[in-house]
Amino acid sequence: MNMKQNKEAQRHFSFNRRHFLRGLGACVALPAFESLWAWKTVAAESSKLAVTATGAPLRAAFLFFPNGAIPSAWWPSGDEKQFEFSPTLKPLEPFREQIQILGGLGHKAAEPGPDGAGDHARGNGVFLTGVRLKKSATDVHAGISIDQAIAREIGHLTRFPSLELSSDSIRTSGACDSGYACAYQYNLAWSSPTTPVAAEPNPRLLFERLFGEGSPGERAANMKHRQEEYRSVLDFVLEDARRMNRRLNGRDREKLDQYLTGIREIELNIQKAEQFGEVKDPGIDTPSGIPQDRSQYVQLMFDMLVLAFQTDSTRVATLLLGHDGDNRPLREAGVLEGHHDLSHHFENAEKIKKLTEIDLWYASQFAIFLKKLRDTKDVDGSSLLQNSMILYGSGNADGNRHTHSNLPLVLAGNGGGGLTPGRFVKHSSRPMSDLLLSLAHRMGAPKLEKFGDSTGPLENV
Repeated sequence: MNMKQNKEAQRHFSFNRRHFLRGLGACVALPAFESLWAWKTVAAESSKLAVTATGAPLRAAFLFFPNGAIPSAWWPSGDEKQFEFSPTLKPLEPFREQIQILGGLGHKAAEPGPDGAGDHARGNGVFLTGVRLKKSATDVHAGISIDQAIAREIGHLTRFPSLELSSDSIRTSGACDSGYACAYQYNLAWSSPTTPVAAEPNPRLLFERLFGEGSPGERAANMKHRQEEYRSVLDFVLEDARRMNRRLNGRDREKLDQYLTGIREIELNIQKAEQFGEVKDPGIDTPSGIPQDRSQYVQLMFDMLVLAFQTDSTRVATLLLGHDGDNRPLREAGVLEGHHDLSHHFENAEKIKKLTEIDLWYASQFAIFLKKLRDTKDVDGSSLLQNSMILYGSGNADGNRHTHSNLPLVLAGNGGGGLTPGRFVKHSSRPMSDLLLSLAHRMGAPKLEKFGDSTGPLENV
């Protein structure tokens, strides 16, 4: 590239960078560290997008566990305030004042209707979309998921608009459940009705994506070097494309323009990373990969989520703890039979007992995560749990009968003071989409008037 060409490319990048930053206006947030961030003024600057009353970041996470839960062991006894924790939810008792157990919410779109079998695909695919899935192994069609709808409104505030995590490293293509595409079962997040957002199951790759490669102290320099390499490649590609464009016919120019659209997205991602400044190194070793022990694996992914929220790398995330229909044995819970096989217990007492142990194990892992959030100080002096909304649940209610009403759901966190925890709330047969719509409004998407099959935002939250 000669000097004239280089200057032209620099002008191109400079123009796009100015245009991009101008589009962001004042809605730019620095990483959530008290020494770097004037958090008291952020609420006004960001038009109250994903912030609490103190101006600290407000976070939302959506956690999914597979195959429903044994209803008799899940639901508490008692009334709204004076309730007894059930055997399955007993690990959550230390967080009584920071959780809501939500009854009466369901997903009618996940019910069989004319589509027949396929409740695991529907339970998974409808959980955060609230729409009926197209029954096909190849022509997938769902709906945008609530996390992605939120990310469209607040994603510019952080380095990553959203994060998609999974502690389920199994992925299959083609048909998985009674003619439904595997995409429905292995993805929670959908950026469009036809585009699932694949989750990252490897904690090492996720950590390096968040903080860069190398040992503590090396990561910032390594990430900067990688961005410079990307920019050099982009300079070359864009200049080569300009020369090529002069020799192409109309149809080929359309193809080139589509290709350059993807290149420009990479360019904007680099520019966005630069505008947030140097990434804060958490000062811990990079995970070595996926642990063999499932408890360690799940907790490692929870650790990644805590770090992402603590560093304000994102404010919305999903975590698939296991895909619906998961049939792996859960040895860590003392169960050697397949989870899905056991879920069809046909009232067998021994199978129900083992399923209850699995449900208890998942709730115990969730409780450990909540403790980490509660023990982590946020920029306003409160905890990450205080400034979060964490929805934990499954897309099936009774796995034996494949029901999708009265789903097992727990909403944890105080939402920065915007939620009313410490309750067992029995909602009266409302769509779960109403809850999702309500959480989206709190996260800064009040213009979202309807979501999935919602009838209106859930008020008593």
